[in-house]
Amino acid sequence: MGNSQLDLLKELEQYDTPTITNAVATYPSDKENCLGLYNPWEANWYANQSLKCMYPEIGRRAGYAVTVVYGMPDPAFGRLEFIDILKAIEKSPKPVILAVKQNFPEHIKNKNGLLGGNMLTSFKQVGVTGIVTDGPSRDLEEIRPLHIQCMFTGLAAGHGSFVIQAINVPVDICGMDVAPGEIIHAGEDGAVKFPAGYLEDVAVRVKRIQEGDEKRQAAIRATNDPVKIAKFMKGIYED
Repeated sequence: MGNSQLDLLKELEQYDTPTITNAVATYPSDKENCLGLYNPWEANWYANQSLKCMYPEIGRRAGYAVTVVYGMPDPAFGRLEFIDILKAIEKSPKPVILAVKQNFPEHIKNKNGLLGGNMLTSFKQVGVTGIVTDGPSRDLEEIRPLHIQCMFTGLAAGHGSFVIQAINVPVDICGMDVAPGEIIHAGEDGAVKFPAGYLEDVAVRVKRIQEGDEKRQAAIRATNDPVKIAKFMKGIYED
């Protein structure tokens, strides 16, 4: 294709996340359009319904994963600080999707407004364009002008003390296993990940899939015949 990695990521942002999943692993029997990178049901390669898109109007984001784990204060470990996250983001290829694991007891996690306006303003300045986290956060209207796509499980107004437990380790975000450096695509339908080495392969396939969907839906809209519609759904356009 001859496109730079940044160009490819921007190209992927033009497609919805379900189309990306179709290219990555949804239909492994379609060897032309699907890479079949994962068992569609058994591998944890996309997020479940608990991950919510906070700003559908902002659009999709695609980028390289940097991961961080937050948890309860631990007197035996306090080595990591906020600047260590910023440095990890700075060192990563850009743009960055920050994957934040909230490693808290459930009764605390459910009311933990972890990420807010100050943190996200800082993250944006070093290259973050999207956030995925497996808990709630806060400052929805304060964050909106930053145009960072935020994928939270919900909203909570407050929080207590917390610490950074790890940076750039594998994390589970709402059923999606993310390793540092993988590509995350996030939008109104959720989030999916895949290895960065497949970026160009995914870009080629999503274009074909999108064109096929547009052809199929145009044909369906042109008829009310159930027999024809059923054929179009199978990709059969001639008798």
